[in-house]
This record gives sequence, structure tokens and C-alpha cells, in this order.
Amino acid sequence: CLMIQILTGLFLAMHYTSDTMTAFSSVTHICRDVNYGWLIRYLHANGASMFFICLFLHVGRGMYYGSYTFMETWNIGVILLFAVMATAFMGYVLPW
Repeated sequence: CLMIQILTGLFLAMHYTSDTMTAFSSVTHICRDVNYGWLIRYLHANGASMFFICLFLHVGRGMYYGSYTFMETWNIGVILLFAVMATAFMGYVLPW
């Protein structure tokens, strides 16, 4: 999941402009004018959902097996979870 996100994200970043006036038009440019840009954007958006499904399954497995008793490891995992959530939020609001 993560490698697909990185590869599609790099490809999308090559065609994306982050200016407030042209951000949305660059997304429409990717979807309409770039060869298979719509597919790359679709894979990137759905890959994020799959990544979070895997992430939540991993957290659930850790809770089931009692991994939270290893406090240092568990706290680092929770910090990473929040960092991934913040990154996903930024990726969600970029086209706006």
C-alpha cells in the first residue's frame, strides 16, 4: 500500500501546482490532459483508503494481542498514527 502511495504521489506531484488560484485547475488538468492521469489519481485516492484499512487492522491486532503493554513501542505507534492522519488530511485538502 505504501509503495503505491509513494509512486502515485510522486507522479501526481510532477503535475500539481499548489497556488491557491490554480490548484483545482491543475487537478482537472491531471484528470483530463495527462495520459492515464485519472487512473493515477484514482489509485492514489483509493490507495489512501486501503492504507488506512491496513493501519486500523494493525492497531486492532495490537489491541487484541495486548501489545499496548509495551508502552514505549505503543506510544511511538500512536504518534505515527497521528502523523499519518495529519498527512492524509493535508492530502485531502490540497486540491481545494
